[in-house]
Amino acid sequence: MRKAWVGGVLAAVLLLGACGDPGSGGAPAKAPEPPAAARSSDAGRGEPAAEPSASRPSSPPSSTTRHRAAKKPRRAGAPKVLYLGDSLAMENQNVLGDLLRADLGARYRSAPYSGTTLCDYLDGSGEDSLVPDKDKAAALVREQRPDYVVLQFWGNAWGYTPCMDGITYDKARQKYFDRYAADARALAAEIHGAGGGGGGGPRIVWVLQGPDPITPDRVRRVNGIYAAQAEASGDVIADAGRTVAPASDRYTWVEKLPCTAYERSHPAYCTDSGRAAMHRGDDYLHFCLAPTTAKSRPCPTRSPGIRRMAAEITRVIASAG
Repeated sequence: MRKAWVGGVLAAVLLLGACGDPGSGGAPAKAPEPPAAARSSDAGRGEPAAEPSASRPSSPPSSTTRHRAAKKPRRAGAPKVLYLGDSLAMENQNVLGDLLRADLGARYRSAPYSGTTLCDYLDGSGEDSLVPDKDKAAALVREQRPDYVVLQFWGNAWGYTPCMDGITYDKARQKYFDRYAADARALAAEIHGAGGGGGGGPRIVWVLQGPDPITPDRVRRVNGIYAAQAEASGDVIADAGRTVAPASDRYTWVEKLPCTAYERSHPAYCTDSGRAAMHRGDDYLHFCLAPTTAKSRPCPTRSPGIRRMAAEITRVIASAG
């Protein structure tokens, strides 16, 4: 069993790219293929749009983050949400859109690209960036004028993303973290600048990531970078990663978790003696329970982990006002 699991892990590291990627949300997929941007404004596949959100609550942002965020004016009416990210966002995007529309009446646009990390969405990140200029974060903010920009990035660690300039966690850890923190600052500045700056621009929702069985401390520190950046710029965090981890240990990876009340009342999510599958047995990073494919896609089947994360993001946006 362990041999098979390790084999799956190695496959994940090598094949993260299509519905997964080697660092930015990744899990096993076929040959890395940057997909066309999937901008989801329609109902998601495999998820009923009218289901109310429900997930295990996460720890709230720090008091400083809440205090600074409160200085920004409350959003009137239905929020407008822009969702950017890597392969996790690629597979989550339809479910998140469904929940935001059903629970908040939100207007929603998504433009995730598998294989990406923060630098791919920065202006001037190079011709070989996995995100074209028209879908850079600042360009989309200027075009869409969102109230919230949700950023979900697992954190490229193995050199798949060209704009990381070969900086990888396994070869230069401190340089990797320094670069990642710098990119987080730069991306936040570009998003706020594109929104006009001051208190009228969009609020960024930094999505914290779930456990990684290979580099658990890396994910912990990447989440720390997100939380610190949210506090520094008056934004918020959504600890979606906590909803796919054991209640007793935020950074312990498991394939299955006890079903939530929502999952128990919807048997399609709770199918294994009271446990819900967070991952496929051959994919330790993604949460879509359908097999990965050579071309990235939104998840086509009900997947408890995806719904848990999307519900937590929706809850945070609702509470942020």
